[in-house]
Amino acid sequence: MEFQKTPGWLDWCAAPSKPQFKVPAGSVDAHCHVFGPGGPFPYAPERKYTPCDASKAQLYALRDHLGFARNVVVQATCHGADNRAMVDALMHSGGKARGVATARRSVTDRELQELHASGVRGVRFNFVRRLVDFTPKDELIEIASRIASLGWHVVVYFEAVDLPELWDFFSALPTTVVVDHMGRPDVSKPVDGPEFELFIKFMREYPNVWSKVSCPERLSVTGPKALNGERAAYRDVVPFAKRIVETFSDRALWGTDWPHPNLKDHMPDDGLLVDFIPHIATTAGLQRKLLVDNPMRLYWPEEARA
Repeated sequence: MEFQKTPGWLDWCAAPSKPQFKVPAGSVDAHCHVFGPGGPFPYAPERKYTPCDASKAQLYALRDHLGFARNVVVQATCHGADNRAMVDALMHSGGKARGVATARRSVTDRELQELHASGVRGVRFNFVRRLVDFTPKDELIEIASRIASLGWHVVVYFEAVDLPELWDFFSALPTTVVVDHMGRPDVSKPVDGPEFELFIKFMREYPNVWSKVSCPERLSVTGPKALNGERAAYRDVVPFAKRIVETFSDRALWGTDWPHPNLKDHMPDDGLLVDFIPHIATTAGLQRKLLVDNPMRLYWPEEARA
């Protein structure tokens, strides 16, 4: 089946640089995707964008190039609730990948068990209006209650301005809750301003809430410009991510977000994204928690306890 990519959106970086920062042994890229390929894994009819194909083989080649050991593959909205491409990536990972699925109320207990056996450990609820139509909250609560018995968690994707509206719903979820990309703060505002302080308060009041400190390329106003020859791009995002890592060191995760869908202005160099890490996790201890200990505890708890 042929699919035409949404006009104006960029393809992923085909030749990322080698990072200068060497990640700790056993590091996990805890947020990435596979798209199609559209032939064997068609994109959803209801999708709001059509990406370029980005296969499991290309994802795992990037993992090796960047020095990571494992991946968490998150279901992309362009595939809707058809998790086959994501599951196929897990099944061909040699146990080195876990997954986050999209589920509808109609999913059966048997299907949930099959997803678990493939390596799925969470479901994603998307509240970004330009990407999806909101699923009714009563349906999401029902799904969350069903997956709680499997030990799964809920990943939520929203924008900072919507947190007040979503607060009561998020705080009622009966699972660990992982927030994508720090709730997409406006980094042109102060890191100690009321908007980001509300997110800090949310994490402080609910110890089941985790945050990914990923996607500086989506949040940055200054962009990928390096200063004085340093590989220190997206500097305006650093104070926000650094604050999360230092304040909630046991509840922070990092991921590439490869293959970076929906970008029009620039496509990030994944090697440069890795070199962002030591600016937000400034000690070896924080780096190990962010990249190894925390994702292992959440996605491979049987190994983390060993």
